[in-house]
Amino acid sequence: MQDGFVSVAAMTPEVRVADVAFNVESILGRIDDACTEHGAKVVILPELCVTGYTCEDLFWQDTLLDAAEAGLAEIASRSARYDALVLLGMPVRVNSKLYNCAVAISSGTILGVVPKRNIPTYNEFYEGRHFTAGTTDAAMIDIAGQVDVPFGMRQLFACDDLPSLVVAVEICEDLWVPNPPSIAHAQAGATLVCNLSASNAIVGKADYRRSLVVGQSARLVCAYAYASAGWGESTQDLVFAGHDMVAENGRLLAEGRPFGDGAAVTEIDLQLISAERRRMSTYRCAPAPETAGYDVTRFSLDVHETRLTRYVDPHPFVPGDSARRAERCEDVFSIQAYGLAKRLVHTHSSHAVVGVSGGLDSTLALLVTARAFDIANLDRTGIIAVTMPGFGTTDRTHDNATTLSDALGVDLREVNISDAVLQHFTDIGHDESVRDVTYENSQARERTQILMDIANQEGGLVIGTGDLSELALGWATYNGDHMSMYGVNASVPKTLVRHLVRYVADTCGNDDESAVLYDVLDTPVSPELLPATGEGKISQKTEDLVGPYELHDFFLYEALRHGSSPRKVYRLARYALGEKYDDTTILKWLKVFYRRFFAQQFKRSCLPDGPKVGSVAVSPRGDLRMPSDASAAPWLKELEQL
Repeated sequence: MQDGFVSVAAMTPEVRVADVAFNVESILGRIDDACTEHGAKVVILPELCVTGYTCEDLFWQDTLLDAAEAGLAEIASRSARYDALVLLGMPVRVNSKLYNCAVAISSGTILGVVPKRNIPTYNEFYEGRHFTAGTTDAAMIDIAGQVDVPFGMRQLFACDDLPSLVVAVEICEDLWVPNPPSIAHAQAGATLVCNLSASNAIVGKADYRRSLVVGQSARLVCAYAYASAGWGESTQDLVFAGHDMVAENGRLLAEGRPFGDGAAVTEIDLQLISAERRRMSTYRCAPAPETAGYDVTRFSLDVHETRLTRYVDPHPFVPGDSARRAERCEDVFSIQAYGLAKRLVHTHSSHAVVGVSGGLDSTLALLVTARAFDIANLDRTGIIAVTMPGFGTTDRTHDNATTLSDALGVDLREVNISDAVLQHFTDIGHDESVRDVTYENSQARERTQILMDIANQEGGLVIGTGDLSELALGWATYNGDHMSMYGVNASVPKTLVRHLVRYVADTCGNDDESAVLYDVLDTPVSPELLPATGEGKISQKTEDLVGPYELHDFFLYEALRHGSSPRKVYRLARYALGEKYDDTTILKWLKVFYRRFFAQQFKRSCLPDGPKVGSVAVSPRGDLRMPSDASAAPWLKELEQL
């Protein structure tokens, strides 16, 4: 349960209709599986599973109802040894009325009984023949030998040991109506909504059911667990398939497919849910559940580290599926290009100036500019691609820059910066043999000056090439490549840049263009500010200096998008990328990430405009309004304690 993770199991037990004794043993078996085998802390079982959903007029028989209540007492007693909150479905008599209910149990105590609000009586459903719609406000009832048990819809079950775990219940049809109870539950503070269901199987229904569960978890910014009755129900008219699901904020985490093994077990991230709710100014949540008219019952769980089984994407910016990745690339490329096209049209610019190095970032920027010119019906000859060889430029990168420019049909110009930089060294009294930060940054600033002046000459815009990963790390020369008139790559992480270039290479339909793009992809990432080796190869590799972008992009996503603590980022990185990087390596570069991220905010505070393409961005006008002088000490201290 550390770091906000809680294991949740939606389970479908085998049932025999009206055979309560059999069902009790089956339910206890599923609870044991969930808790013992999977370490579940919350177990959800289907609607009316104690008796079976399809009992029909047998629900009028006291024999069945008495057996159900006795069965509940048995389950409560025998499940007390499990450190878990259990939710199961059964019929409950209250004041000469019968209700379709969910019963919450923990440590042998019946915490509450939640009745179903929406009773379907249409098509194949006729629950209204037997059940009364649930009351809103909680009252006290006696049940299964326990007294003063809360009964009513407005109930929450809150964990004392993990305050972010607040559980609410709705039952089957409650999810399918225009105003589900879960809306009010979430606004009252529920972070996990559990649905006990008996949804029958018909063609196409599973897809719709899945969309409801996932959509509700997204709409309510919550975790949503759904357990449904299985094929042991009567098949007189209907067949039930046992469709179990756990979703979290719009993402399906686990699914026991219809006619499958009847289980969906995974870990939900309550810290993530809480962080999302705090971030969203439009999310409405009561200051306290009681103010929203809710009865809150508290329970306890042992706090320990939850074993992770859920999928944690090692490359959160890049879809693993090839079709989704291609779709993502096209979306991002279009956002970049249309954003730039609008800026060109607005400024009445028919020229754009791009510094091309033959590296990934400038290649993507040039491709985006070409697409933008096509969108705006501008002649590509208005694109001025400027290659500016210096002390570290290799033949490979230079040739790629020129070849790509020719293939795209843009205006290619070359300005060698070596003499100008050497003159600058003389002017400021810098020894050119001292290859320090002055040596490197003088080149970046000379190139930026050239681009800006050419833009002034031509009446055009300088297109920035720096990407999101570089901005996060401050890997840019202030008032050098840090500056432009429109930064098309500003919210594109390095791991995605590579795939965008590959996407264009695969789809452009130009053999010459594709060939040079594939070679760019095979070239090491480098600023090329130090002289090449004796063999003419790149001597300065970025990832040797700041660390693997694969790791940094993971750190960035977890820290900014999910608001994860350094300890949690480290834990997740080990889990997702531990087969490729050892713990020492991950921790080393994570410390570098936090140091650079905090120290370099001043560069991000004065970024030029650029299009936001994803959910993580560092624009000072949008997603990241961070003080430039904030201390990284608390974050680094947490890492030192690992």
